[in-house]
Amino acid sequence: MNPAPGTAHQTASKRLLHEFYTQIELAGLGLVFDAPFDVELAKHDIVQPDLIVLLEKNRHLLKPSRIIGVPDLLVEILSPSNSDYDQKAKRAVYQRVGVPEYWIVDPVDRRLKQLVLRNGRYTCLKAAAIVRPAKIDGVGVEVAKLW
Repeated sequence: MNPAPGTAHQTASKRLLHEFYTQIELAGLGLVFDAPFDVELAKHDIVQPDLIVLLEKNRHLLKPSRIIGVPDLLVEILSPSNSDYDQKAKRAVYQRVGVPEYWIVDPVDRRLKQLVLRNGRYTCLKAAAIVRPAKIDGVGVEVAKLW
């Protein structure tokens, strides 16, 4: 059994969820979910990202117990117990199934890595004080406010 996430993880999760909920869900752009919530990316690829963004155009992927298909943005918040898994194994799965954007949040080093799928491979965008999802207009997260 994995230990529960620590305070730095939960603080970053709560604050990022608040930003997404306010800027995406309340604005009518889509839905935002937090863990635990299953995402069935493919028949044998079921994951529980820390945060999930599903835009309105993909609302049909939402089922009563999970999302079946590829959401628009997935976020993993690193913990000492899962850091390697999130940065390598999950990244490989997300890239293989075509998740268009994947954020890796490191609450210990206070960094947010934004990965955008281009030609079937993730490209890491340059770090910025305000991170804007590549395909969600009008949304921006001030990284310093996550900690």
